[in-house]
Amino acid sequence: MKHIKYIAAFGVFGIITTEFGVIGILPQIATHYGIGIDHAGWLLSAFALVIALCGPWITLLAAGKNRKVMMSIALGLFILSNAISALAPPFSILLLARMLPAFLHPLYISAAIAAAVATANEQDKHKATAVVFAGVSLGTVIGVPFVTYLAEIFSWQVSFIGAGIVNTLALAALIRFIPELPAGQYVAPGKQLRLLADKTFLLHAISTTLMLAAMFAVYGYFADYMVKVNHLSGVQVGNMLLLFGVTGVVGNWVAGKLLGKSIPATLVGVLLSLLVIYSLLFFTNGYNTATMLLIAVWGFVHTACFIIGQAWINSAAPHAQEFANSLGISFGNLGLTAGTMISGWVIAGAGVQYTAWVSLALVSLSLAFVGYRLLTARRTARKDVRVVVAEEEAIAIGAC
Repeated sequence: MKHIKYIAAFGVFGIITTEFGVIGILPQIATHYGIGIDHAGWLLSAFALVIALCGPWITLLAAGKNRKVMMSIALGLFILSNAISALAPPFSILLLARMLPAFLHPLYISAAIAAAVATANEQDKHKATAVVFAGVSLGTVIGVPFVTYLAEIFSWQVSFIGAGIVNTLALAALIRFIPELPAGQYVAPGKQLRLLADKTFLLHAISTTLMLAAMFAVYGYFADYMVKVNHLSGVQVGNMLLLFGVTGVVGNWVAGKLLGKSIPATLVGVLLSLLVIYSLLFFTNGYNTATMLLIAVWGFVHTACFIIGQAWINSAAPHAQEFANSLGISFGNLGLTAGTMISGWVIAGAGVQYTAWVSLALVSLSLAFVGYRLLTARRTARKDVRVVVAEEEAIAIGAC
């Protein structure tokens, strides 16, 4: 049963290749349709917006359903989306085709995480989650550069064909090698929905949303930033994306190790690292060692943030993990939408070089929310200790 998490991760790899693959080809798509890069950016933003708004509710509706069946349907929609996109339809149709599989995106990932964790020992649950999230890393290291190279060598339409092939292979592996995956213990939707009224959960969700918004405010326009600010060619952008993804694989693995020790400390560490990285972006220029080093560190931290953000949200919802997985993905994509939209407005008004300022502001807000959450948790812990001490003293006095 250990192979389940690896096949599930391959499916995540296919999904991420489709979702984020457009990042490297947005300039070509914008040129093809004669639109601005901010307009083309909706191919990423709209996808994320659908996930943010619909993901949790679809996951609730699918509660109690066979996980293998749900995961298979999700991958089938990704294959269909890529097939339509490869035909280079009118931009409105392309946008709709991109949005189609987004409805089941969080359902697949939440079911994949739940299946991986269910087959792991208690001490290996974070590692099992890290394996599934390795699909995100591999999608970044292999998938995104792969479709970027296809667009450079052939055309952007061929890049969608490549992404479709990846999803087809993932679906075939899922059907062939994974047994039936009945749903876990049923939790009433009403009980799960109470999470949305829980103050602690909301603090975790807001801070994660802001972190993802910061991450994609710049990364969402990576190709355009590297071409216009660092003056890189299309092939050089592909090389940078490859480097970004390679170090991201390592970052995901390291994050899985660190989360087993302390989730809050790991989160604060990556947020502070992002502050430094976005600040240093202003000092990079050209295809040189300094730029490569920064991209390498950026990829390491960026990819680690996915599993760290999910773990941070899950830590506030121990009794509704599958719904929390879905909410984490949705809040993350809400952040992605917000980050790319805000940066799109900034690009239209001032230029892509100012997107790093957007990321700096958003990651600072995320850090503030995390700090507030940790401060209130410490105060609550101290209060609980005082109550326990007072009760023990009262018992001691009564015994006298």
